[in-house]
Amino acid sequence: MTDGQEPVEPSGVWATAVGVAKVRALESERPNALFLDPLAQAFATAGGLLPSSPRTRDDEAARRRRLGLAFSIVVRTKFLDDLLQQASAAGIRQVVLLGAGMDSRAFRMDWPEGTRLFEIDTAAPLDFKASVLSRERAVARCERITVAVDLRANWPDALAAAGHDPAEPTVWIAEGLLIYLPEDAVELLLTRIGARSAAGSRMGLTLGSRGVIERFGADAEPGSAASMWVSEMPDDPVAWLAGHGWTATCHTVRERGAAYGRPFSAPPQHEEQPGGLVSAIRR
Repeated sequence: MTDGQEPVEPSGVWATAVGVAKVRALESERPNALFLDPLAQAFATAGGLLPSSPRTRDDEAARRRRLGLAFSIVVRTKFLDDLLQQASAAGIRQVVLLGAGMDSRAFRMDWPEGTRLFEIDTAAPLDFKASVLSRERAVARCERITVAVDLRANWPDALAAAGHDPAEPTVWIAEGLLIYLPEDAVELLLTRIGARSAAGSRMGLTLGSRGVIERFGADAEPGSAASMWVSEMPDDPVAWLAGHGWTATCHTVRERGAAYGRPFSAPPQHEEQPGGLVSAIRR
């Protein structure tokens, strides 16, 4: 996409990344914003989600779902920002964003000297992103390396070819990703991450809570994010990750939101199980 052309209309799973960017743009406008993402509006606008986009009339249930999803995106963004800052403070200088989408952390966060940040995604979103970054004259605050590969393919070899060193600790981020992968693909992803994680590596995951597909995806509109959800978190995320060699701590979105001074006002319609937000350390 070049200047003067119509905005590209994203499709498939990566289209959801543009929707996430719009949520982050709206959060950045709040006086008490939990984070600032100066590039988010540019991504959303380039993808056709203009600030004045008309919103279809939601019924009450649809409105609650939309607000709940936006709340979870804001809270998970803050949660993973903090995790990355803690990893940097601990001396980790390799960052891998799996399914990076419109993530702009390479540009909006302060990184210690020597940090290398790898963004893995397919070519289409990375090319779209590059066009927006070029137009915005965005400058990364660390060494940013894009790796164009499908996560269902042999991405570990592509990452190695890009310069990732498995002998050094890495902080891995899988944000809003695992819910789009079938369970066998999630297991393979965790196995591959573990094979390239030195002791002391860290990981941040977001997991779909038990029952979320039934509650949100059953009557979701075709092409919407929820219509593409296929997996949920295991009953015991801590034990699951222990089996992959990680010591994990799990939180609910509501719990973290309250801790950040942003409680979700709507009463829960179901019992929220722990595990939606996960931080882990490689043993």
